[in-house]
Amino acid sequence: GAMTFELHGRGYDMTGVDLSIDMLSVARDECYDREIDNILWLLQDMRSFELYGTVNAAVCCLDGINHLTGKGDIDKCFATVHNYLDPDGLFLFDVNTPYKFESFYGNNDYILEDEGVTVCWQNDYDKEKGICAFNLSVFEELENGLWQRSDETIKEKCYSKEELFSSLEKAGFEILGFFGGYDFSDPTDDCLRWHIVARCKK
Repeated sequence: GAMTFELHGRGYDMTGVDLSIDMLSVARDECYDREIDNILWLLQDMRSFELYGTVNAAVCCLDGINHLTGKGDIDKCFATVHNYLDPDGLFLFDVNTPYKFESFYGNNDYILEDEGVTVCWQNDYDKEKGICAFNLSVFEELENGLWQRSDETIKEKCYSKEELFSSLEKAGFEILGFFGGYDFSDPTDDCLRWHIVARCKK
């Protein structure tokens, strides 16, 4: 909910949608800590969510779109977002770039360490399918000094600029911006994330 809280703090009425009940629980706890009671949290799928009416803008950040790995998933997602946007409403999102999938992810392995937590991160990138599996083993130190291990596999799909633009246009969007960073810079061959702004046409 970090982006949701940031936008809420700037005066926007916010609705947060996530498929993970654990993530929503964290966001609700944060609401309680911040004494915020006017954010609506919905446990829904980004490919087929339902709102109580249309909105002025939709934001999907931190490569959420890359988590749509099934055939036709982005078409379903973009069509649903379009359905709940006001005419001329804005859709802002980012994705990890093909360069990031091939060079940064690839079949590389990483060890991440913080106080009381160690993460073993192994990537398995299938370039033909455009799917990268992130195999994570998390080791957390318990109060009794023992360590607890948990394993999880997360998958992301690599989308080309052409795939993204085609799906947006099919859903009824006009592309307003395509950037390589939050500073509105043009994408470079080695940028890690694309930022896209589209306008709903109705």
